[in-house]
Amino acid sequence: MTTHPAPARRPRFRRLDATDLARVAVFAAIVAVLGLPGGFTVLGAVPITAQTLGVMLAGAILGPWLGALSMTVLMALVAVGLPLLAGGRGGIGVFVGPSAGFALGWILGAFVIGLIVHAGGRKPVLWRTFVGVVVGGILAIYAVGIPVQSAVTRLPLAETALTSLVFVPGDLVKAVLATAVVMTLVRAYPRAFRRVWAEKPATISETDHAVVS
Repeated sequence: MTTHPAPARRPRFRRLDATDLARVAVFAAIVAVLGLPGGFTVLGAVPITAQTLGVMLAGAILGPWLGALSMTVLMALVAVGLPLLAGGRGGIGVFVGPSAGFALGWILGAFVIGLIVHAGGRKPVLWRTFVGVVVGGILAIYAVGIPVQSAVTRLPLAETALTSLVFVPGDLVKAVLATAVVMTLVRAYPRAFRRVWAEKPATISETDHAVVS
């Protein structure tokens, strides 16, 4: 009886290389550039900006770990004083203001987006990408941002959450745009993801056919 060696398992983690670091830097820069038009404030002290779109793209394209790393790098640069947030805001003071939780929530948001969009190592599909950017790019960020805003402004949590609903329509538009960009890249330039996607599991009918033939 002959035995066959078990297929080699892909390492779960790998070292960051220069390309990874360059991609992290690029997406941190994209989020910073999206802040150049500035923001506007409605019913509160937290500005509405286009930067969340960059967060969604970072998580969906880089994946959970690199996406979160790119946002961490951006927050570190902001903390040392670079004016990379919308309206030219920067400095450690940003992290004690009403929008601190939303900015820090970008790290969690990018991570969650990457987890969902690339779940199981599979190629991103339309529905999973949209769910990922909504859950990570909206719900996860709000989950960090609203309690912090409530604590800083000393408004009740429920009232703060209610006023934050003003952001939702704009964020849903960003989610649609991010999904469209990601799906376009999947079709036209899959190398942008720098991943080897898992093969689609064979269906029962396909398996039966293979056995018969």
